[in-house]
Amino acid sequence: MTETRHDEAASTGTGPVRPESEPTRGGTGFRPDIRLLGLTGVLVALCLVGYFTRPEVFFTEGNISTVLRLAAAIGVVSVGMTFVIISGGIDLSVGSIVALSSVWLTTLATQSYGPVVMVLCGLAVGLGCGLVNGVLVAYGKVVPFIATLAMYAAARGLAERISGRRTQVVADGGFLTFFRGDLLGVPVLIWIFALVFAAGWVVLNRTTFGRRTYAVGGNPEATRLAGIDVRRHTAIVYAVAGLCCGIAALMVVARTTAGASTNGLFYELDAIAAVVIGGTLLSGGRGSLTGTLVGVLIFTVLSNIFTLNNLDTDIQNIAKGVVIVLAVLLRFRGRSERHPT
Repeated sequence: MTETRHDEAASTGTGPVRPESEPTRGGTGFRPDIRLLGLTGVLVALCLVGYFTRPEVFFTEGNISTVLRLAAAIGVVSVGMTFVIISGGIDLSVGSIVALSSVWLTTLATQSYGPVVMVLCGLAVGLGCGLVNGVLVAYGKVVPFIATLAMYAAARGLAERISGRRTQVVADGGFLTFFRGDLLGVPVLIWIFALVFAAGWVVLNRTTFGRRTYAVGGNPEATRLAGIDVRRHTAIVYAVAGLCCGIAALMVVARTTAGASTNGLFYELDAIAAVVIGGTLLSGGRGSLTGTLVGVLIFTVLSNIFTLNNLDTDIQNIAKGVVIVLAVLLRFRGRSERHPT
């Protein structure tokens, strides 16, 4: 089942939100999400390319586990970014918040209290930064681009200040044992990603909070007139994105065994790209967490193919740019075909 989205009428506040999987009147079945099918086709094509170029490695258990672990942290960040963009905002600070959270939870003072305090510290820092973003945007009426750009610079600078621009190695064995371990043969990091995605999907598609997120992004004035506190909701959405960054910081620290001010570098660009590739409109009011998931996997598999074939990162970045442009062009072409003038 695909995610809830706004129709054109819902985006203007004149119609209800309708699930994409709801059968159309007079139809014989459910209406498929053509764009999601297309994205899935791209992912399958990339997997075939990976198999044909490195057949002895690509579909091995070790490589699949590596791809999913690499996708886990940026995937969690992308879940929060999806909420923000659907609500009509943008967050350029997610990478810096990941860095700050990772540095703060790996300081010697924090580690001396044990893994539980480390986890709570990382989550609290991420949540706090996200809440600051939300308050500035919702109550301070600062443009989201400017508010999160300020957090982007401030959080990265504070991370450098706290760490002294040095890598802080995790010495707590309990933290690494848990987060680098397996559960039922599956790495804990992948379980965390799956749980965050599942929770995000349920909240976005099966709760009042999710419906209000679509409404705020589609038409904030109509939502306000309907009696919904748009400012409070916006602040909470940014706080959710910050919390996702805190979770991602735990995952990055577990994977690299260290906290550093360089963690989360370019995460904001990768997350926004994955969300846009997945079909979420930058103008808000419409989006899909399933599409975001496929977008994350597309970029992760693409990076894995380049790594396995020892290709330069500059070519990889060019390929990512081409994928983004093609996805956006296909989206606009699909919309023009559905709504011809």
